[in-house]
Amino acid sequence: MQQIKDNFLAQLVIIYTRYLLGGGFVFASLIKIKGLRFTTESGENEAFGTAFHFFETMYRTGIYWQFLGWGQLIAGLLLMTQRYAKLGTVVNLPIILNVFVITISMDFNYTPVITGMMLFANLVLLVWHWNELRTLIDLPTIPDRPNRLEDQKSWEITGLVLFLYTAGYRLFTDRYDPIFWFGICALIGLGGLVFGLKLSKNKKPEV
Repeated sequence: MQQIKDNFLAQLVIIYTRYLLGGGFVFASLIKIKGLRFTTESGENEAFGTAFHFFETMYRTGIYWQFLGWGQLIAGLLLMTQRYAKLGTVVNLPIILNVFVITISMDFNYTPVITGMMLFANLVLLVWHWNELRTLIDLPTIPDRPNRLEDQKSWEITGLVLFLYTAGYRLFTDRYDPIFWFGICALIGLGGLVFGLKLSKNKKPEV
């Protein structure tokens, strides 16, 4: 496992998995925190037990609806910081597991495919961090080697920019274009990649 964790490409995949998973939750959280419906129209008149009726019921709870939003926001932010990604991975697991079970319990069309992939990504992150998370079951931690690519400050900066952009975009707009949002995030992520790889290339190895 340590050999995989030291792999350059594997670390990049993990870094951007945190961005994607965290960004998705931040994107979905703000609408709840603002106290708005997840859908554009009321599901009040939809058949009982349908997805639209379920969302309307959660929306009508008020405090619980916003509580869900804050939970998603905190978990997403922790993941995107990179520094606190281990905690974010643990916090996010019950949230995404709950979302996945909901989507397979009702007719959400192909949504379970997306939520299933998000759950799988979270499980991959848990495995990645297991050397340190094993302390949760009273086992000694196994520290990673120092000076790893994923520990560079540049990824924290990129995560902060992605979080601020996503939160700002959702906070100040009730209508949104997911393609536009994702496109800007991709550009920010690409800029962070170029910056991070440049720092990694210029960093002198310790002797």
